[in-house]
Amino acid sequence: MSGTRAKPLIVIHALASLLVIFIALPVFSLFARLEPSVLREVLGETILAEQVRSAFRVTLEASLIAVAVLLAAGVPLAYVLARYEFSGKRVVETIVDLPFVMPHAVAGIMLLTAYGRNGVASPLVKSLGVWLEDSFAGVVAVMVFVSAPLLVDTVRAGIESIDPMTEAVARSLGATQLRVLLTITLPMSLRHIVAGALLAWARAVSEVGALLIVAYHPKTVNVLIIEVLNAYGLDYAVVISALLAALAIAVFVALRTVTQK
Repeated sequence: MSGTRAKPLIVIHALASLLVIFIALPVFSLFARLEPSVLREVLGETILAEQVRSAFRVTLEASLIAVAVLLAAGVPLAYVLARYEFSGKRVVETIVDLPFVMPHAVAGIMLLTAYGRNGVASPLVKSLGVWLEDSFAGVVAVMVFVSAPLLVDTVRAGIESIDPMTEAVARSLGATQLRVLLTITLPMSLRHIVAGALLAWARAVSEVGALLIVAYHPKTVNVLIIEVLNAYGLDYAVVISALLAALAIAVFVALRTVTQK
């Protein structure tokens, strides 16, 4: 009887192992494909090396600004969605999550139709003195747009996991709603806030489709990888990809550490 039960388990384990291997193999093969001579060239004092450093700088600066914007506006939105019921709440939830399901190219087109030079909000954008097309502001806007659902939904889940009675007790003792938010709600959901910020950052760094449409320049790492693949070949693209993958893995390890404590 035990042998009969073991057979389905063997099949389950085999299928699970196949998926793990399928995912792991490209990761290991990427680093195994690294050519030391190409790596030295990419990290050395060459024109390509300067382009790589510039692309990483643009990517990191824009992604960090995008996360800061999302923390400033996304955390309050997550709190409102977690703690209040209001007319149109489901519509707001749907709008917040839409970027998550939009194809990358479509997201870029949507941003241009709204905030581009001929977009519906172009007078507002012009008054701010910024344009999305081929600008650093455009890179940040794309990253904010595609990353927003990850931060808002993660922080919202953290706030919803807090027993409302904890906040109610503090209010009954005379604490204002703002004080309860700052001293109880946000500290107790800090792990989710950090996790949401890391997820949003990772999503921002990984974006490429919308950037190709909205802001090809200044080049981010992902845009440069495509350009290098076409101009220099796979070995050069592998080196830059491995550098970005190593950074992403480090952030993922940090995320796992934060969420499992």
